[in-house]
Amino acid sequence: MSSSQFPVLSSQWDRRTFLRWIKFNAVGGIGIGVQLAALAIFRSWMKLDYLLATGLAVEIAVIHNFFWHARFTWADRPALLRGHLLLRLAKFNASNGAVSMVGNLVLMRLLVGEVKFNYVASNVIAIVICSLVNFLLSDVFVFEAEAKPAAISN
Repeated sequence: MSSSQFPVLSSQWDRRTFLRWIKFNAVGGIGIGVQLAALAIFRSWMKLDYLLATGLAVEIAVIHNFFWHARFTWADRPALLRGHLLLRLAKFNASNGAVSMVGNLVLMRLLVGEVKFNYVASNVIAIVICSLVNFLLSDVFVFEAEAKPAAISN
């Protein structure tokens, strides 16, 4: 794929991509709060293992973020058919969810398990590292613009 197929990698950001990036990060910021709150509940209150707690917290944040991205970040690219929203949720979970889950678990294992960093600080580092990849995946794969049938575009 060429860089022109990836809006963020092209030499020129347009205004729409920049505003979408801002929205993506706003939703992501709220998602971080959701993830950290869930992590604290699972780890501190429920005394779950830090990796299990991380996995559950990531999945809660992924689902939260999907619905906000569908209605806010990529509101200009609505799902045209009912089933498309479910397909997008599956694509988001398979792409962003996988990047977030694998990235978070690997980095948590490294930072907490090996380096002995604090689990909350380690989780913030993991979230930030996964963010750019998730934006690209969302923009070109999950919320790709759907071709509008002629009847709808007229």
